[in-house]
Amino acid sequence: MNGIFLLLIGFPGSGKLTIAKQLSPLLSAKIIDNHWVNNPVLGVLDHDLTTPLPKEIWEQTGRVRQAVLDTIVAFSTPSVNFIFTHAGIQDDERSHRTFQQIADAAEQRRSLLVPVRLLCEVEELARRVAIAERRKRLKSVDAEASRERSRTLQVLNPEHVNKLNLDVTSLSAEESADAVHRHVQHLLSLLSG
Repeated sequence: MNGIFLLLIGFPGSGKLTIAKQLSPLLSAKIIDNHWVNNPVLGVLDHDLTTPLPKEIWEQTGRVRQAVLDTIVAFSTPSVNFIFTHAGIQDDERSHRTFQQIADAAEQRRSLLVPVRLLCEVEELARRVAIAERRKRLKSVDAEASRERSRTLQVLNPEHVNKLNLDVTSLSAEESADAVHRHVQHLLSLLSG
């Protein structure tokens, strides 16, 4: 096995990047946040961050993500660990494509893929999304859209043997990171033993 591909999947406001920052030193991992991939494209648009973007924009961000993954596969040291974040939706073709891009890169590198679904109750998620600091990072800030998303959609649920479902509603980032870290350590112990 060559390194770990940890994928944090959750709706906006679930704490993907915050938890990734807590996990990074625990796993000696580099973070590839979905906004670091999306923002080169989103940053050139004049957009209010509340209305939906044209579907074609996401094709552009998919190209950026693929370039990042191709670079990881071709040039990064095989033992390097990565933490990816993804705001995946269960019945959304683009979300499944993103998951597959990451899974394919993990397979090409022979890395351990660990998908983690970050689940959060509707009102807590809406409260977190509405935090003004998110706007500065070109993140969704519409609390009502968050409520609607939570009521009508499901967080991407990949069928994968290493998957962890984690309810982060009442957990701190540190507690969430600790739970994910324990899960990864358990998987590694199964592989080595």
